Amino acid sequence: MKTPGVRLRFALWFLASLLPAFAASPAPVQPAAGAPAAELSTFDAAVLGVIEGVTEFLPISSTGHLIVATRFLGLESEVPLKDQTGQPLWHKPPSPKYPEGVPLTLKLAADTYNVVLQFGAIAAVALLYWTQLWSMVRGLFGLDPAGRRLLIHVLIAFLPAAVIGFLAHDWIDKHLFSVGAVIVAQIAGAGLMFYAEAWRRRRMATAAAPAAETPLTAKTAWQIGLLQCVAMWPGTSRSMMTIVGGYFAGLDPRRAAEFSFLLGFVTLSAASCYKALKSGSAVIQVFGWSHALLGGAVAAVTAALCVRFLVHWLTRHGLAIFAWYRLALAAVLGVVFYL
Repeated sequence: MKTPGVRLRFALWFLASLLPAFAASPAPVQPAAGAPAAELSTFDAAVLGVIEGVTEFLPISSTGHLIVATRFLGLESEVPLKDQTGQPLWHKPPSPKYPEGVPLTLKLAADTYNVVLQFGAIAAVALLYWTQLWSMVRGLFGLDPAGRRLLIHVLIAFLPAAVIGFLAHDWIDKHLFSVGAVIVAQIAGAGLMFYAEAWRRRRMATAAAPAAETPLTAKTAWQIGLLQCVAMWPGTSRSMMTIVGGYFAGLDPRRAAEFSFLLGFVTLSAASCYKALKSGSAVIQVFGWSHALLGGAVAAVTAALCVRFLVHWLTRHGLAIFAWYRLALAAVLGVVFYL
């Protein structure tokens, strides 16, 4: 059986073999004459893939970083886009709920593209945690009791985000996807991380003996799932909220991180599929298949590397360094965008 290190080396080799083909691939489909340009360069696609892969599972918020990155890359135009024939591209086609429809803009396309990049992060978790995922599949069919328990806990933790995300998705997209919201979330998240890390260390210091491994229960899984909902505010970080939730549930850093990754696999799969079904075809028309695949491949490899790094770091050093990073990022963004 291949070790995780071998799988990572294979993934890096595979990505390297693809890069020349992507670099030589034709430009994505362009809108009709007179319509706004909507080109995503190979460099932009790779940059967004790296940002998604590096930040998705680190407790620093991938969404927040991607919002800032798309602004720096100039992907914020609100002008409606059209296809080559001059027909409008729709984010939400005309319907009884939206009689006039919601046209696709470059900003909406970039936001959806960023979610599609999450397929790469999903692939990274599948690569590194395939044994746990296979155990969950076996548990679904009654062949693995431990896998069945893990599957139930992951689904319980996923349920709050599924319901609230479905109901509040449009409102969040409309009102919270801004640099200001990201700055607020980065600062608040840093404070929570400092508190959670101090709480965990006090708990370890006051224990009369090394604490026994705390089992994950349906109740604590539900509580972690509720905390995951807070991360719908861009800049908060889904992984941060679920790892902190694992801390408060009594899980050690390694187990808290690994449950966060498995929960993220389900949550990101659902969110990415939902976005792809709604606007994926239009995004491909705007940015092209090659750039979507390149961004996803880069995200997969960088996410796999960062997952391994995070588990190693948390077990030895905790969350504090990421909290300091969040404060520094908030300060830089405040200076760049508001001073």
